[in-house]
Amino acid sequence: MSKAGLSLQQPAGEIDEMAAVGVEKESRNREMSRIPGAPAYVYTDMGDHISPAGGFDARYVAFLETISQLRPSLHRYCSRMTGSVLDGEDVVQDALFEAYRKLDQFDDSRPVAPWVFRIAHNRCVDFLRRKARDTAEVNVADPESIPAAGAVSLEIRPAIERLVLTLPPKERACVLLKEVFEYSLEEIAELIGSSVGAVKSALNRGRSKLNSTPPAAQPSRKPDPELKRVLKLYIERFNRRDWDGLRELISADAQLRVADAFRGRFADSPYFSNYERWSMPWKLGLADVGDETVLVVLRRDVDTFTPYSFVRLHVRDQHIDRIADYSHCPWIAPLAEDVVRVHAS
Repeated sequence: MSKAGLSLQQPAGEIDEMAAVGVEKESRNREMSRIPGAPAYVYTDMGDHISPAGGFDARYVAFLETISQLRPSLHRYCSRMTGSVLDGEDVVQDALFEAYRKLDQFDDSRPVAPWVFRIAHNRCVDFLRRKARDTAEVNVADPESIPAAGAVSLEIRPAIERLVLTLPPKERACVLLKEVFEYSLEEIAELIGSSVGAVKSALNRGRSKLNSTPPAAQPSRKPDPELKRVLKLYIERFNRRDWDGLRELISADAQLRVADAFRGRFADSPYFSNYERWSMPWKLGLADVGDETVLVVLRRDVDTFTPYSFVRLHVRDQHIDRIADYSHCPWIAPLAEDVVRVHAS
């Protein structure tokens, strides 16, 4: 089992499964899971805690620090629900924005973990609804009717975490929360807004399906030729530190999202200068994460370059119009280590 909180500075070796479960359980019960001094007002939209220049305000940063020990587990859960370590982090980001806006509704005498998990769970269901709607696969008026994800792309131990994506969302959530995160039936019912009886039924259905699920084939999706062309140009210019050349690839109104740090117009950000100040030896490369081709930041270790973080680009009309950077999320690379294939330089 991959250790959710594994640092990028640690070797990504085999982790004792029982020890990992113990760490997970202990983390859930920590006193840090209570938020002191919740503000007495609600932020009504994301813009209320993002400065005009795109940086996050000090109160939101303090909130993120308060729940920092919860982040790896939260990301792990959302990644298993969505089927992608990057989509999972995007869902976490949106869930944390929502949790922060609703702090005045939180009873700070209770643990924060189940409350945040429930918000994240609902965001995962919303994500799957949109995904189903975009692909016109099903009427998603009822969360139970949301189809299971396609072929499993998370080759992560143990087997239950690989196969769970074959389940419908409610069964997927119940199996994950019970078998992987060791929540009680009562906790699961509260978290997903259901009854204990319904949770038991979903668990039974999910376990039965998992027992009869054959190994899924790896999905194959060829990247858009235009995206691949731009990605290669971006890498070449980034590794030469040709910042002006890079700006030629980016549209004037491009949006930038650096997880936990910035959300706004690329033109208003210190994005390239921040990378230029990095003291560690690094370079940019191309990698497949599951079935998606993305940029990978490679950090030099003793004698080789290893994945440090990932960057998603979206291209429209031959220019980059969206950048999503995950360099502030060290829990992603270890969780993705079994699904990352770095392209040869």
